[in-house]
Amino acid sequence: MTKYVFVTGGVVSSLGKGIAAASLAAILESRGLRVTMLKLDPYINVDPGTMSPFQHGEVFVTEDGAETDLDLGHYERFVSTPMRKVNNFTTGQIYESVLRKERRGDYLGKTVQVIPHITNEIQDFVARGAKAAWGEQTDVAIVEIGGTVGDIESLPFLEAARQMSLRLGRNNAAFVHLTLVPFIPSAGELKTKPTQHSVQKLREIGIYPTVLLCRADRPIPDDERAKISMFSNVPLDAVISVWDADSIYKIPSMLHKQGVDSLICDALNLTPPPADLAVWDRLVHAIENPRHEVRIGMVGKYVDLTESYKSLTEALVHAGIHTNSRVVVEYLDSEVLEKEGTDGLKGLDAILVPGGFGKRGTEGKIAAIRYARENGVPYLGICLGMQLAVVEFARHVAGLGGANSTEFDPSAPHPVVALISEWQDREGKVERRDADSDLGGTMRKGAQRCPVTPGTRAYSIYGSEVNERHRHRYEVNNVYAKRLEDAGMVISARTPTENLPEIMELPDHPWFMGVQFHPEFTSTPRNGHPLFTSYIKAAIEAQEKAAKAGKA
Repeated sequence: MTKYVFVTGGVVSSLGKGIAAASLAAILESRGLRVTMLKLDPYINVDPGTMSPFQHGEVFVTEDGAETDLDLGHYERFVSTPMRKVNNFTTGQIYESVLRKERRGDYLGKTVQVIPHITNEIQDFVARGAKAAWGEQTDVAIVEIGGTVGDIESLPFLEAARQMSLRLGRNNAAFVHLTLVPFIPSAGELKTKPTQHSVQKLREIGIYPTVLLCRADRPIPDDERAKISMFSNVPLDAVISVWDADSIYKIPSMLHKQGVDSLICDALNLTPPPADLAVWDRLVHAIENPRHEVRIGMVGKYVDLTESYKSLTEALVHAGIHTNSRVVVEYLDSEVLEKEGTDGLKGLDAILVPGGFGKRGTEGKIAAIRYARENGVPYLGICLGMQLAVVEFARHVAGLGGANSTEFDPSAPHPVVALISEWQDREGKVERRDADSDLGGTMRKGAQRCPVTPGTRAYSIYGSEVNERHRHRYEVNNVYAKRLEDAGMVISARTPTENLPEIMELPDHPWFMGVQFHPEFTSTPRNGHPLFTSYIKAAIEAQEKAAKAGKA
């Protein structure tokens, strides 16, 4: 029987529920338990696919093509269980499902209400998601409930969790509550009152935390922990201090040293082997003891909110771990480059243009790509970064003046990137799209296998096949492929059914690659990712070459 751990948050958002939940899952997995994870989002959007990155941060894409909350990226980085569409659902999906049932007459004419119909549907979704990874053999499902206690949007999810824990019975459900203990500089002390009120609010709806994770900018002294214990009615050993760390990969060890996994196992009546966190210790040691330091210029338009590129920045950290490097990411606003030129790119060891949507800032990105190509700076373009690399090459090397993507200029004389009207999804179904199609339903999403051309840089990185996740609408226009190849561009991978370009590279450049997919979604700290590892190695080599040239 699957046992459940519900993770809730209080006081304020952005405290790190996802990291805390994923770290707990990593410890339990290290103890030999089969663990899966779910994220319940209280917003009414069906998924975050059409939400602004400034509001919601990154959209994480699962292997089966679901656009999900960025916390699922944390889950995949911390545990070995792959996430699927069923591991993340929203209020919008719940109501959509309930209304379909009501229209079919499934409720036999009853009045449809939040209780029991919405809360029952939430419980059904949770149970379905818990079975997705391991079937009936899932030992523990960790369920993170988005938002904070007291939000009206979260109430149905919290009520569903309360009902589910009651129905499951003793030793089959536990609650972990993450809350804030702020330090007030003017008073010179930590304040426990917000945590007391948050737990009180949780208890009012019938949920009693098994473990209290207290977030602060510093370790919480025992006196404050005792005060929290007394006023929250949580045992002292279950009041856990979770302070700011310089690496999220230190959190599993931080929680384990304070006995969080033992508290959860005791509450769930589980007796697994002791935790083995040696892999996390090795990762932290590698992060803290680099032999190199490289500066990567990430040229984007969402740089004011770095959460927009969360998986990408983590993939660069992973590449640093596996190349004994500290990777310093410098975020460069493409609109500033557009106005002020590329002087800000000087001194960088490599340049990266990530994915994105919309015309704003694209000319600044193209300028950065041209700088990388002409100055031999290692370049990696992801999704839009590949498309704009093709545009830049077409304009300045292939002689296709005015080349552009039809996303930005529908009347471009040379539409080297365009909206492909038909393509096959991963089940073989033919999808059709045009400029008027719904934004949320016309993208190529999820994993797709593609053969790689022998003798290319891509082949040396991936081998004979690449299998990566996609999230885009526009493609490189095959009408121009031969002209681009005649000018020196190599298309080193194509989709097997539609023959669409997946990877482009420039063989006469130290390291210049563009990929249509999002490799950052499959990078983990344990294994890294071959593309990012190769990219950071190229940055190290470029740095060493520049140093030798400077000495000469």
